[in-house]
Amino acid sequence: MLLPFIVLIGAMFLMTRSAKRKQQQAQQMRNELQPGSGIRTIGGMYATVKEVNDDTVLVDAGPGVELLFAKNAIGAVLSDDEYNRIVHGVEHDLKSDSDVVPDDASSLTGADEPADAAAASDAPAVDLGKEDEAEEPSDDTEAKATADAEPKKTDGGAEAK
Repeated sequence: MLLPFIVLIGAMFLMTRSAKRKQQQAQQMRNELQPGSGIRTIGGMYATVKEVNDDTVLVDAGPGVELLFAKNAIGAVLSDDEYNRIVHGVEHDLKSDSDVVPDDASSLTGADEPADAAAASDAPAVDLGKEDEAEEPSDDTEAKATADAEPKKTDGGAEAK
């Protein structure tokens, strides 16, 4: 009978301990802010830190736009690569430039054939067009077309009378 209460108190202790640890990590992250760091606020705005004070942070949100935030409003400090990728759209490629995939597939096949290789081959070209419908329509299709074009007349149904 006492066991459920002990388990409940133990679970509450573990939850508060992990929450305190997260708060301490967030406070440490905010205290280690340096000018020039890229940040994301809790509201989702990305900016660059210009000046750090005791409780406030002056950030540069764009050309000529300086904003003053409380340190508690800083949601995350971003690495330079992540900040440039998100804000400026710059992808920092860790691989060499030789691993770039070309726009066309000709260099991937290994053969240097011309683009008109299908025209140069001996096989006849296959016509994928519909020849039957390109010719004159039959009498059935003309009758259907005229029936669809005419408006249908109704007497309004039983409820309308």
